[in-house]
Amino acid sequence: MGETTVTTLEGQEQAAPQPVAEEKAGKDYLRRLRAPRRPRFWFEILLIAVSYWTYSLIRNAVPEQKHEALRNADWIWQTEHHLGIAVEQSVNHAVDSLTWLIIGMNYYYATLHFVVTLAVLVWLYRSHPGRYAATRLALFATTAVALVGYYFFPLAPPRLMNGGHFVDTVLVHQTWGSMASGDLKHMSNQYAAMPSMHIGWSLWCGLTIFALASAPWARILGILYPTTTLIVIVATANHFWLDAVGGMLCLTFGFLVARLWYGSLPYALPRLVPGTRGGATAAGESLSRGLRPVRIAGHRQRPPDTAGDGRTPPWRLSGAAAGIRPPAPPPDPGRRP
Repeated sequence: MGETTVTTLEGQEQAAPQPVAEEKAGKDYLRRLRAPRRPRFWFEILLIAVSYWTYSLIRNAVPEQKHEALRNADWIWQTEHHLGIAVEQSVNHAVDSLTWLIIGMNYYYATLHFVVTLAVLVWLYRSHPGRYAATRLALFATTAVALVGYYFFPLAPPRLMNGGHFVDTVLVHQTWGSMASGDLKHMSNQYAAMPSMHIGWSLWCGLTIFALASAPWARILGILYPTTTLIVIVATANHFWLDAVGGMLCLTFGFLVARLWYGSLPYALPRLVPGTRGGATAAGESLSRGLRPVRIAGHRQRPPDTAGDGRTPPWRLSGAAAGIRPPAPPPDPGRRP
């Protein structure tokens, strides 16, 4: 009877730690999942391609609610008038009067939005692999939440407003600066202007370059890029000022998601991770550099007074302590052997 009781108690003692072990295993798995790791090239290429294809599919699948989009555009325009920032029309007409400038802005709007973003992703992958995944997550979360805005707040760009007297610079100057103008207008949702992902992506690029680049000229370009993009989207009549504010809010959400997942802002994470070039040997190289003698004014620096294990090195010990025997005395010629 006693043996049965003991067996039962032993069984309980063995069964009790199992939920704790499972909980610990789950936490360890989540910790490994959230830890920065080395990005894989082909996986990243596939992920970016599929993500952009999905984004374009969903964005263009949003119903083009023309009447609601035009009504929202009128509301945005009136709101900006009340705020005293409704200068988009003046900027649009002023820049349109300079043909060379507005054509350059049309091509800027069409190309750099994708080229610069991909270039920054490649630079992060090569030079900051430890920060790549977190920074990429901020960009993806920014783009994902923008789809919510496209669905619930359709908005016509200024160039499509009724009686807005804006100039559609792509249509007038026969350039392909916008997929929502000319022959390409049927390939893109024309009423997905809020928020502006030209601002969301360019500001992501600018902040990343400014925070991580070491060259001063690169950091200056990081500041100028989203600023120039803001001027371009207004001058080409593709967005209102408030569309840019929507893009900034989406980017804030993206960085918040990355902060919650990784426990830190992307730029505060370590630049290298184990498995990347230089990541595993950085500590060893620093240690070996610290043990090398340093030459000062043509002389070799004396080795330290203590060894690495805390013991006194041989060159600081007396002969007996160091294990060195003194030389034998010379023989006495007057003494018989």
